[in-house]
Amino acid sequence: MEITRISPSDLSKLPDNPGVYRFFDSEEEMIYVGKAKSLRKRVSSYFSKTSGINRKTRKLASEIKAIEITLVNSEFDALLLENNLIKQNQPRYNILLKDDKTFPYICISNERFPRIYSTRKFIPSNGTYFGPYANVKVMNNVLRLVNNLFMLRTCRYDLSGENIAKGKFKVCLEYHIGNCKGPCEGLQTEEDYLKDIEQARNILKGSLTIPKQYFKERMQEAAEKLEFEQAQKFKEKLDMVDRFQSKSVVVSPKLADLDVFTITSDEKYAFVNYLRIKNGTINLSQTSEIKKKLNETDEDILLLLIVELRDQYQSSAKEILINKEIEVEAENMKLIQPQIGDKKKLIDLSLKNAMFAKKEKYESLENVKDKGNRVLQQLQKDLQLKELPTHIECFDNSNIQGTNPVASMVCFKMGRPSKKDYRHYKIKTVVGPDDFGSMTEVVGRRYKRLLEDDSPLPKLIVIDGGKGQLNAASIALKELNLYGEIPIIGIAKRLEELYFPEDQFPLHIDKKSESLRLIQRLRDEAHRFAITFHRDLRSKNSFQFELENVKGLGRVTVDRLLKEFRTMTKIEEASEEELTQIVGESRARLVKNYFQQKKEAN
Repeated sequence: MEITRISPSDLSKLPDNPGVYRFFDSEEEMIYVGKAKSLRKRVSSYFSKTSGINRKTRKLASEIKAIEITLVNSEFDALLLENNLIKQNQPRYNILLKDDKTFPYICISNERFPRIYSTRKFIPSNGTYFGPYANVKVMNNVLRLVNNLFMLRTCRYDLSGENIAKGKFKVCLEYHIGNCKGPCEGLQTEEDYLKDIEQARNILKGSLTIPKQYFKERMQEAAEKLEFEQAQKFKEKLDMVDRFQSKSVVVSPKLADLDVFTITSDEKYAFVNYLRIKNGTINLSQTSEIKKKLNETDEDILLLLIVELRDQYQSSAKEILINKEIEVEAENMKLIQPQIGDKKKLIDLSLKNAMFAKKEKYESLENVKDKGNRVLQQLQKDLQLKELPTHIECFDNSNIQGTNPVASMVCFKMGRPSKKDYRHYKIKTVVGPDDFGSMTEVVGRRYKRLLEDDSPLPKLIVIDGGKGQLNAASIALKELNLYGEIPIIGIAKRLEELYFPEDQFPLHIDKKSESLRLIQRLRDEAHRFAITFHRDLRSKNSFQFELENVKGLGRVTVDRLLKEFRTMTKIEEASEEELTQIVGESRARLVKNYFQQKKEAN
């Protein structure tokens, strides 16, 4: 497949063929991957449409500086390539199947006398994997069934013929309690062991008919030989498989292997349920939640999830049932939207699962909102506030060993961080490590600005510190005639005591109280924000001072380099040509010489 790159101004060069397109921004970062029946029509639509597209799509279009296209033979080939590119590059404008959980697998190891065990690491060279299992309980039930049916080893010994012949190993407790036949001492042949492994493999594949027939035949053979105790053991194993199968959700014995995908969505989220049907039995059900990035259609999301989940769960079913009409031709895969019969019932069942996940999502969002209101109501009660503190701001100072004094302000709205309202402050009017003077300055600057901009004032101000810090912040409010208008408290670190202005004794709130935890979160976030800013400032300043000591380089030149390259390492790695474009040839040479001399000195 040939890859072609064009600029957004050359859209007329796009072919009217199926393929995959990739958008890149000014920093050569891949920001979006898409597929199309006609590359010319699809890619041009991002730039030609003036209405009917959402704000995020317009923002995407504004960032596109280069376009790469790959021609393919069919739309389905484009779908596969698109899915692989999204997984490899994770562009920020594409929907991504991200999940913090690592689902477990069952592995049959590539060893002489293979072991069967559960693992969360997928290393294909180690053996044959079955899964992943979205439900650990289901996986454990399958593993328990296999262990009860077959006497397989659990040890990690290297059971090579040479090791067994030398008698390197001794049977363990598992042999003595009847869970293993002792292959480590040569008490079980490899041929006999592999017969059990093959039947276990059938169970893990979901094919219960073959092991049932196997145990039935062994039972009859034992009975014919009048070995009734052995026949009874095989009968118990046959019953065990029957009981396991009866617990599975049996759909219809007429149905072969099927995959079922359904989707329900709204403006923000889509929910896709996947049912895997094996021999008429549902052996997997998983619902994926997708947060929409652009104006993705249900059909686009469903197609992407079909490819992704079938690959993830290693499905080879040739028939796929869906609840949305999708026109795409694919080899060895048939998409069907059933209207009646057992297949339609499967669609209804899958959609019911997707709808339930959607309901759970919005109920959890409501619970978060209710919890926030409850905590704020408790805080209002504990502090005896007139209004619900829906908007809280917290201040903290940072000056380590008296250098680079800074302050931070963090903002919580409805009990949650509102990071777009966070602010950093460099101390301007105070000389030296004066925490009280610094607090007066930043509180005054913050609320003077809000008054000038006619912006909403907070319902509560929290100061990180005891009475001294609180009094310093109160001075600033008095100068702005806001003292008494906005409730203000200080929190002392040592005993987590709360102070009000002009109150002699602190207020103690129950250490387990949700309202105190909210204030602590505010305080800790303000402290983190201030410390981070202080460290960045110290690093930047030390860097500036170092380069400004180079004869011929001034602050303006250093600022230009910092703005362009961000870090000292990147400036050092930059070529002389790149530096010349920013600061000119002579200064670029000075910078390169400086780093060269520094390198030689070290």
